Amino acid sequence: MLEVHRTHQAKICNHAQVADSLDRHGWSASKLWNVANYHSRQQWEATGEIPDHGDLKTELKTHNNYKGLHSQSSQRVLEELAEAFNSWYGKRKSDSRANPPGYRKKNYYDQQGRRVHEEHPRSTVTWKQNGIKHDTKNNRVRLSKGANHKQHPKAWEYILIEYETAPGVTVENLQQVRTVYDRAKQRWELHLVCKHEIETPTAPGTETAGIDLGICNFAAISYSTEEADLYPGNRLKQDGYYFPKEIAKCDDSGGDRATRLHAKWSERRTHFFHSLATHIVQRCIENGVGRINIGKLAGVREDDNGNGESKNWGKHGNLDLHGWAFDRFSNILEYKAKGEGIEVGEVSERDTSKTCCVCGREDESQRVERGLYVCEEHGDGDGDGDAFNADVNGAENIRLDINQSNSESAPDLGGDRSTGWLAQPGVYLYDLSRGFQPRAEVGDCKP
Repeated sequence: MLEVHRTHQAKICNHAQVADSLDRHGWSASKLWNVANYHSRQQWEATGEIPDHGDLKTELKTHNNYKGLHSQSSQRVLEELAEAFNSWYGKRKSDSRANPPGYRKKNYYDQQGRRVHEEHPRSTVTWKQNGIKHDTKNNRVRLSKGANHKQHPKAWEYILIEYETAPGVTVENLQQVRTVYDRAKQRWELHLVCKHEIETPTAPGTETAGIDLGICNFAAISYSTEEADLYPGNRLKQDGYYFPKEIAKCDDSGGDRATRLHAKWSERRTHFFHSLATHIVQRCIENGVGRINIGKLAGVREDDNGNGESKNWGKHGNLDLHGWAFDRFSNILEYKAKGEGIEVGEVSERDTSKTCCVCGREDESQRVERGLYVCEEHGDGDGDGDAFNADVNGAENIRLDINQSNSESAPDLGGDRSTGWLAQPGVYLYDLSRGFQPRAEVGDCKP
């Protein structure tokens, strides 16, 4: 059996009765975030170190704002903040303009531009299993209140929400409940995370694939069937330049317009990742792939000298690289691949960009341009050597797992195996309405 988690979006039917309680908990989550944010910044300035979520829980578990939510909900807020600080810490190594996670606040100004009021926005609140009681027969969930919001009688110590899902959706084995405030509709909605067990599907075949994640091309894929695909980050790149500029124009970084821009940017990025993962899995099914090797993400971020420092991809390269959530995409891909019986494993990316996937020769000078890899050890006899797409060459080395510990010889594609597919991969571009399509079918393909 295969265990998967699915999130179902639900409408709150008794919104008028529970909105005030959800508002108070949403504000409490923002206040706790800000308290923990301040504490983390103070420790960073004093010691140069960032507290992890365990340190934050120990430090703040007796704080009054910690009691504004159920204990597990408060823990989740602190976990999210710790994750945000870790992301910032990795980004700042190569991007001096990177800012630490911001405070959650909303400012109001008078006609002269003077701030006259400030309030905490409604943050998403997560309830885990200990804070949930689910009535499956009547489509109701009971969510435990934070200690600061409990009153007597006992019935007031929880929020009872009646919900409605899309037709055909059954909510069972509930693991988490998230209350999410929709600013546009000015109402709360539920996200219900459920665990499902399904029969483990049979793999589409025994072929293999390798995936190289990068900057110019978000993903390059090599198949053992002598096919290769490239997925440029056209729309993802475009959004990465457009949205930060528009957000910077906002008078209030925590205002409604800035918040809407952040939300839209996040939604578009999420849709890109899901569309890409779905297309890759479908291509793997077509090629009979039973296992995907994906380069370890540390190889994307770290320099080749092995000291753990981030690569310097240039001013715009660093900005693009860290704007892309490689971890998130890999998790989405693994989830979708498992649903089709395809195994996904991480392999080392060390030396995959400078090693020829045909003869195994390792030479940094062979990657003559960003997208071109030339090996002079073999070719058609004219002395120029074979030319491949550099990203596909890296993907093929990842597929072959050239750094596996039991490898005693250089990789070899075989005697008469064609290499033309390494030079001319298929290219798929992202279309907002249709997902990924062959390049010739996408009209607006500007990056």
